[in-house]
This record gives sequence, C-alpha cells and structure tokens, in this order.
Amino acid sequence: MVLVLTGITIICVGLLAAMNEVTKEPIAAANAKTLSDAVNAVVPGFDNNPIQEMKIQEVNGVSYKIYPAMKGGEYIGAAVESTVMGFGGDLTILVGFNKDGQINDYSLLNHAETPGLGAKADTWFKKGNKGDITGKSPKNGALTVSKDGGQIDAITASTITSRAFLRAVNAAYTAFSGQQVDGATGATQQVDGATSATQQATSQVIVSSDTAKGAAN
Repeated sequence: MVLVLTGITIICVGLLAAMNEVTKEPIAAANAKTLSDAVNAVVPGFDNNPIQEMKIQEVNGVSYKIYPAMKGGEYIGAAVESTVMGFGGDLTILVGFNKDGQINDYSLLNHAETPGLGAKADTWFKKGNKGDITGKSPKNGALTVSKDGGQIDAITASTITSRAFLRAVNAAYTAFSGQQVDGATGATQQVDGATSATQQATSQVIVSSDTAKGAAN
C-alpha cells in the first residue's frame, strides 16, 4: 500500500509539474498584456516603451516599479505600481501621473476584496464616478476619505478598502515625485492618509529631464 501511494504521489507531482510548464508561458504572456494595457490606459499618448524602460524606486525599503512615459523625447508622466494590504489581502494598483503629478487614471491590477463591495474599487475612483480622483494630486496633502476629513467619497460599506486604496495612491505619488504629500518641504512624506505615521523618502524626482532624454534615446 505504501508503494502504491508513493507511486500515485510521484505521478501526481509529475503531472502538476508538467501542467505548470505548459501554462507558465501563457500566464506570463497574459500578465504582460494586462500590464501593457494598464500602462496605455493610465498614461496615454507616449511613443516610447515604458515597460522596457521600467525603473525601480525604493522608499523606506519598499520597491516601486516606475514606468516613465515619453512623447517626442519629452517626459509626459509615469505609471507607478503600488501594493498595500486591503480588507481581504494585497491590493495592487497602477497609478498614472502626468508630469505635474496629477492623476490621469488608475488600473486595479490585483485584489482580494469582497465581490460587490470592496471590489468596486476597480471603477469607484475613476473619472465621473462618486469617488473620482482623476485630476487630483497628493502633492498638497494626502488623499483621504471624507470620514477621515478628506474629500474622497469612500466605497459604500467598504471604508477599509477605500482607505487602503488611497494609501496605495499616496504611496505611488511618494515614489513618483520624492516630494512631501502633506504640502510641507523636505523629505518626510505623509502617505498613510488616515493616521499620523510618516515615511521617509530620500529619493529625488524619479525621472529628471536628463534621465527622461536618456530613456528616450
């Protein structure tokens, strides 16, 4: 019986390994297309390849992926990937900023939020919707929900998800600009929105004009 069970286990493990090899490339291709579509949506109008020119920006030991957007050799903004803990698990968004730090759009890349509630973050904060964040910038203050004294309407019955989403947006801006999002000068950045905790950002603006020209070349 032991030999039979061992044999079955070996066969099952082999089948799973084979299936993983078969599906690995299609999954990677699907993920790459999802990311490409998201970058195109949140920083439209570029003529370079932001994904190939991706940069890593570290803030307080956390790494953020920055996808710089260029047009005609000029920097027009960037998409920033940011992950925080939501209500159900990790929540990952891609936030598009124009060169002045205003939010163009965002794409929800991954989440484990409750269907019909927190999952509404996929569209709730987009242009024309109740929690619209487009055109706004954390430059002069962290974006927070109205329940915490901010100006952004939280998703109905999903305040925790809404707070997490805005933390991700504020953190994305921190990585994008290296500026303090509470409006003061210096390196300290308020990216948690609803709490008094702060993060130290020691980096400079993620893409200077010289770096942007170099990326275009």
